[in-house]
Amino acid sequence: MEIRARYTLIGLFTLLVIAAAFAFVYWLNNAGGLSSRAQYRVRYENTVSGLLKGSAVLFNGIRVGEVSGLQLSAENPKQVVAVFAVDRATPVRADTKAGIEFQGLMGAPVVSLRGGAASSPLLISSDGAPPMLIADPDAGQNMTEAARAVLKNIDSVVSDNSEPLKGLIANINTFSAVLAKNTDRIDGILGGIERMTGGAKKSSAHVYDLVTPAAFPKLAKLPAGQLVVPEPEILGNLFNDEIVVKGPGGERMTTFAGKWPDTLSRVLQSRVIQGFENAGYLNALGRQPEGLKIDYQLLIDVRNFQVMTAAEPHADIEFSAKIVADTGQILGAKIFKASVPARIADEAAIAASLNEAFAKAVTELVVWTCASL
Repeated sequence: MEIRARYTLIGLFTLLVIAAAFAFVYWLNNAGGLSSRAQYRVRYENTVSGLLKGSAVLFNGIRVGEVSGLQLSAENPKQVVAVFAVDRATPVRADTKAGIEFQGLMGAPVVSLRGGAASSPLLISSDGAPPMLIADPDAGQNMTEAARAVLKNIDSVVSDNSEPLKGLIANINTFSAVLAKNTDRIDGILGGIERMTGGAKKSSAHVYDLVTPAAFPKLAKLPAGQLVVPEPEILGNLFNDEIVVKGPGGERMTTFAGKWPDTLSRVLQSRVIQGFENAGYLNALGRQPEGLKIDYQLLIDVRNFQVMTAAEPHADIEFSAKIVADTGQILGAKIFKASVPARIADEAAIAASLNEAFAKAVTELVVWTCASL
């Protein structure tokens, strides 16, 4: 009885091994992917250095198969045929582009396929062999060969134009020598042109700043959202850092040389934000930091920011403001104007007049914005 039981166990073990082998073969041919592979060929007209059996095949950057073989063409020694197997679901069509890519700077080469038009027919074979793709003639050219070709072309251009280049260098040397001998004359000529065009060196201009009012009317409510005040849009000669003074006819006067501490657009942006803070609304920013949700934007377009020296000198400030929600909807828009009598005795008086007009405009802007949000 013991001998029979032993043989029974051996027989059962043998049957289990055979069943496991059949199950493995079934999995390999189905879930393993052997039966779902389709074979193709790609012909290269150049070297395929580094491409090996087992190299990956990428379709639009996604790995879909491997290279199963490499063959030399008997008819044309320059041609190399790579045989590869890919998943049958891969849409290899008649206009699919084949090439070679390198995985990283020093990575191994892989066969690359790029999908064609959806209306193009699938690639099929007419002679029973795997369907053939024709790679671009330069597909097998690596970076070193490409660099050598470029250098060879540059060398050819330089060689063909060696005589003109020598003449050009000789002319540059001659011109430099003439300039060195006539340095004093050239300095005199440039100085005369500078004086004639009004570009002579001027005395350093005084710098004045815009002052934001410290006291604002009590706001009925403080908005809860985040507000961004981008750098205002300013057209024409108001964009620079010079304090603009114009004559009765609108001409720019250069008698006064006062300047702002930065471009007018940046100074205005900073002082408008400071105005919201002085009014008690601390959620105003100059730009949107990463990761921070912004609810509103205050877009400012400056039209006038100058002093006019007419019969009655005055400081004029005019700008439009638009409140834009995060959805892109304009919640409100208004034009702000402020004009105050100006004293033009000196630069300090002119800057003070502009500050007085700015105080009126920014106060009205802050109150209106907070009421509109």
